[in-house]
Amino acid sequence: MTRALNELPWPVSIGQAAELSGISAKMVRHYESLGLLPRVARTDSGYRQYSEADVHTLRFIKRSRDLGFSMAEIAELVALWQNRRRASASVKRIAQQHVVDLAQRIEAMQAMQRTLNQLLHHCHGDERPECPILDDLAHHAASAKPAG
Repeated sequence: MTRALNELPWPVSIGQAAELSGISAKMVRHYESLGLLPRVARTDSGYRQYSEADVHTLRFIKRSRDLGFSMAEIAELVALWQNRRRASASVKRIAQQHVVDLAQRIEAMQAMQRTLNQLLHHCHGDERPECPILDDLAHHAASAKPAG
């Protein structure tokens, strides 16, 4: 859709709402089922009809997902965004915790990368059956305690 949002005939179908927000119709339905969108209007024949505010909320959700927020965090952010009496401290707290979580995940992934690089360095990658990568995986599998 190349027209500006304010030039569209509202309400729009789920397909148009999905296109305008950059997410799939399946995800639009999913977000609605999670309560991230208020119950949308329906035609007499049962087709969903999305308002400009609904599409704006879907764009907000998409941007939040693009930044890696969890669905629970997004639910909180949507509620805060829609609450004009919110305290920005509440929003900042969520974003700060997300930054901490991202840093921890990045460190964990960097540790995995270092380990794999070390294993790759020790693997000859030739026709012999010896493989330090498989040995490491097997060693950790044998020493792991069963869950339960």
